[in-house]
Amino acid sequence: VQLQASGGGLVQAGGSLRLSCAASGRTFSSYAMGWFRQAPGKERDFVAVINWGGGYTYYADSVKGRFTISRDNAKNTVYLQMNSLKPEDTAVYYCAASSSGGTVVVGWDYWGQGTQVTVSS
Repeated sequence: VQLQASGGGLVQAGGSLRLSCAASGRTFSSYAMGWFRQAPGKERDFVAVINWGGGYTYYADSVKGRFTISRDNAKNTVYLQMNSLKPEDTAVYYCAASSSGGTVVVGWDYWGQGTQVTVSS
């Protein structure tokens, strides 16, 4: 599976962005999909995960209620809708695919190249 993330950019605090992650390969619908983020000088952190069918989602506490993960298996794409953005959300955002999911980096099988999100105060 190859993943291509897009949709990042510069936004003011309180604004919104929608990230997209397009996947190649015919087995997309069999993978859990997730978003992680990495701020400068920090480790890569879990943001959100969605199961293969889209019926289960889970979020980091820091984004719960503000971010929404979704997927369209017909388009081989996963999305991250980010609302009420804060300066502390500034990071490179990565999408990932896994046969098992989880909230830690280890265990995710495939990674996209990352897209920069910058939130100004």
